[in-house]
Amino acid sequence: MALTRDFKETVQARAARDPRFRRELLREGVQCLLSGDLDTGKAVLRDYINATVGFEELAARTDKSPKSLMRMFGPKGNPQARNLFEIIVYLQKKEGMSLEVRAARR
Repeated sequence: MALTRDFKETVQARAARDPRFRRELLREGVQCLLSGDLDTGKAVLRDYINATVGFEELAARTDKSPKSLMRMFGPKGNPQARNLFEIIVYLQKKEGMSLEVRAARR
């Protein structure tokens, strides 16, 4: 299902005014990646990037092209771990947070 412009604008507006929402969007994207749901994780991180730093600024901060980053987080993107973690580290710093991984019993 394609996202509508209204939905994307709603996410961006909420992220602009609600720091907790931004942090949870970032956390959820990383959590999806760690749980093996790569498609959802990339989509959530793409929404987070669009709603916060944007691909132009992210490209400047990571020495990657904006198009390459957009492809990386697109539906057919297959980011290398090095690139993905570099981006996650930058996004955490930008958000002023640090994500932790903890083992949990199922």
